[in-house]
Amino acid sequence: MNRLVSTPGLGILRNALTINVEDYFQVSALAAYFPHETWASTPCRVEQNVDRILDFLARRGVAATFFVLGWVATRYPSLVQRIVGDGHELACHGYGHGHVGAMTPKAFRTDIVRAKALLEDFSGKPVLGYRAPDFSIGAGNPWAHDIIAEAGYRYSSSVYPVRHGQHGMPDAPRFPWRLPSGLIEIPPATVRWGGRNWPAGGGVWFRWMPYEMSRWQIARINRRDARAAVFYFHAWEIDPDQPRVWEAPFRTRLNHYFNLSRTEGRLRLLLDDFRWGRMDDVFRDIL
Repeated sequence: MNRLVSTPGLGILRNALTINVEDYFQVSALAAYFPHETWASTPCRVEQNVDRILDFLARRGVAATFFVLGWVATRYPSLVQRIVGDGHELACHGYGHGHVGAMTPKAFRTDIVRAKALLEDFSGKPVLGYRAPDFSIGAGNPWAHDIIAEAGYRYSSSVYPVRHGQHGMPDAPRFPWRLPSGLIEIPPATVRWGGRNWPAGGGVWFRWMPYEMSRWQIARINRRDARAAVFYFHAWEIDPDQPRVWEAPFRTRLNHYFNLSRTEGRLRLLLDDFRWGRMDDVFRDIL
């Protein structure tokens, strides 16, 4: 039976800042326009984007957790070393950004074992955390958590407890919970309102909503729930100059490109308004 776990001893709450390190052409919504076989020949922007993120985190003295794709690490091993060298936690986002729901258990195991080994080889550090692309672990593939534990990960941040067409498990706990295997699932932030969970953890919601809404949501989690919030964004979300895929459907383009020019400014406000840390530090007592 899954067991909700508490986060004692945080004192003045720190929230967990997380970054999904993938490039603009690796986003699932654009997969039809960038097949895997074209990735090696597609102009990359992930290195310059992560450098910018590292720079503004350093200026504010903030440490974060970077969930890095194995494909990115293979192409840019020095980027992995810079992340670790700057005092951030290195975690895994899988190898090729494959949706877990579209994988067999065998393929999933191969993907996350391969990516973990690469990240540890390049960094010289153990990798404790895993996050599924698109938060694609839910009620339809509970076997994935057992495989994550078997692969040697200590925690996962792969279940979004919201109702959403592409991902989400609205009945899952909103805060860290322990599986029978011992693996800890640490979900992104949600706010409970009107009888349902609402996304408060970043991504497209952060770009779509006024910044004041995100600030209110995280403050509510810290004060009313007395819990640390897990916030995430993607490396490509601070890059308004990335190439546009004009042939993509309007809704896809709207979700992907909306407010990219404002994301970095909003992130700076967020870093100033709250206290932040790495996942393995913020949740040290339960890990």
